[in-house]
Parts: sequence; C-alpha cells; structure tokens
Amino acid sequence: MKLDRYELKAGSNLTAFEFLSEGKNGRIIKIIQFQKMNIPNLYNLAFGDKNADTGLIDDMIVTDNGDSEKVLATVVAAIYAFADKHPDAWIYATGSTNSRTRLYRMGINKYIDIVENDFDVMGEYQNEWEWYEQGKD
Repeated sequence: MKLDRYELKAGSNLTAFEFLSEGKNGRIIKIIQFQKMNIPNLYNLAFGDKNADTGLIDDMIVTDNGDSEKVLATVVAAIYAFADKHPDAWIYATGSTNSRTRLYRMGINKYIDIVENDFDVMGEYQNEWEWYEQGKD
C-alpha cells in the first residue's frame, strides 16, 4: 500500500519499531511492538507514544498532532514489514479505548479492498471470530 507515512526504525527481528510523528504539537516518538501472546504464532499489536521517563508505550495518551492518517499509514507499513518477516503470524489489534478501536476500524474500512488482497482480516464479535464485515462493530 503506497500511502504517505513516516520513516520507520526497526529492530532486527522486526517486532519493534519507532518513528517520529511531526505535527501541530511538535515531534513525538511513537512505538509499535508485536508482542507474543500465549497462543503460538499470535502477536498483539501494541502502539502508542514513547513515555519519556520509562521508554515504554503509553497507549492512553491523546497526542492530537494532526497527522493521524500518516501515523496509521506508518503502523500499516510496520504490519507489512512484520508479516513479511513472520509469514505464519496472526496479528491481534484492538484500541486501548472504544474511540481508538473505532478509529482503527475506520482505517480498515477505508482500505479494506486493498488490505484483503494481502491479508485475511477477521473481527471478534461476541467472543467469536468471523470474517471482517464493514459497518459491524
């Protein structure tokens, strides 16, 4: 997918990425991590601002830097890079709040025709997995 995005810095195994968001509130370091879960080949997609004190992801802060499309495109680029390196992996992603989950779902909806060419996209609905459906929570 060719979208305007930020340059990524990646760890050697492509499970951790950093990039610099530049916008109306300044320059903010963002972190993307693919964290192993208890199920083989399942990774949680963790994303947020880098906490200046701890160096860890803060996924509750609202940056509002005016570059959300570019930030989401950068996260998508990290997903593609991770998937190329780990082709058998499944990626689990959800927002840290309902509004963030809605924002991510809107991003998926916008590019679903492209994404479905490269990935199997499923959604969790009432504790069950089903094929992703636009317009469904």
